[in-house]
Amino acid sequence: MAHLPQIKIPATYIRGGTSKGVFFRRQDLPEAAQQPGSVRDAVLMRVIGSPDPYGQQIDGMGGATSSTSKTVILDHSSQPDHDVDYLFGQVAIDKAFVDWSGNCGNLTAAVGAFAITSGFVAAERIPQNGICTVRIWQKNIQKTIIAHVPMSNGEVQETGDFELDGVTFPAAEVVIEFMDPADGEGSMFPTGNVVDDLEVPGVGTFKATMINSGIPTIFLNAADIGYKGTELQKDLNGNAEALAWFENVRAHGAKKMGLIEDLEEAKTRQHTPKIAFVAPATAYTASSGKAIAESDIDVCVRALSMGKLHHAMMGTASVAIATAAAVPGTLVNLAAGGGERESVTFGHPSGTLRVGAAAEIVNGEWRAQKAVMSRSARVLMEGMVRIPGAVLAD
Repeated sequence: MAHLPQIKIPATYIRGGTSKGVFFRRQDLPEAAQQPGSVRDAVLMRVIGSPDPYGQQIDGMGGATSSTSKTVILDHSSQPDHDVDYLFGQVAIDKAFVDWSGNCGNLTAAVGAFAITSGFVAAERIPQNGICTVRIWQKNIQKTIIAHVPMSNGEVQETGDFELDGVTFPAAEVVIEFMDPADGEGSMFPTGNVVDDLEVPGVGTFKATMINSGIPTIFLNAADIGYKGTELQKDLNGNAEALAWFENVRAHGAKKMGLIEDLEEAKTRQHTPKIAFVAPATAYTASSGKAIAESDIDVCVRALSMGKLHHAMMGTASVAIATAAAVPGTLVNLAAGGGERESVTFGHPSGTLRVGAAAEIVNGEWRAQKAVMSRSARVLMEGMVRIPGAVLAD
């Protein structure tokens, strides 16, 4: 029986923050995949190597973790005063679906540079040397992000001495501003409370801060659920029972936040919301062996992504952490010592990160104007990615 040959698709493989993803220009995708739908999803899954019952993504570009099973599609912006539209697809590893429900903050660090090199930013707005300000429209969450990309001799500057915990080698610093980061059109606190009692039948009731900022996130107190807040991946990711516990709580939190109507929907919405737990600043040893002193941080935070404890911290969850820390009375704020603050340094499994955010009450509701963080990005490979032609024929 004859088999269709492979097809080639222009693509770039980029590290952004503590994630990696395959980047595409929309116009470079096969015509049938240039629009949302099953064909696009099938193409992206085959590029990444999903679904893979072995959980390894050997036959694709994915790295078998939530941080490396990612795709990005850029296009000329549909919005005035923006340079580029940024669409993010989180590809499930062992299941056949692509989650379009949220943003990837880490890969956002690479969007500005890719937009510049791909011709989405007008030439007159790109300085020969200095900083190029790229105005990004994040299509998943309908928000504006500003990326400040360093330029050198007319080209994106990728090398530098900026160090980011969770990334082995230094690179150039990219400052990212998440404007009006509350996710969606509703309240930053969808329940109207900075702390809720989250009831999970058969499990218990837990204090929880549920926030829409950067990405919908559910924060719990580490001590309330039997953790210290200093855990590393090895302490949790091999424990199927513990991971199932978090997923159950996450599903109930998603329902209380109004993100889903039925608990079963959480199975096809794994990217959002995130679930995390916090604890007061405590000394620990990061996964790299680096000693983190209590005085180095304001708070400890551990977050799960796509059902596993993240090796560092998702960029969008970092926005949620910063915003929650800025609102007096949230679990993050209380764990960080309470009071008013415009920045927070938190400890994660790979080290530390400082993120800034300012929140204020507008018309009786909390609102964050923007959150700011530094990341880095580097092109790893560019050229053509290949997938079997049968993907488009099915």
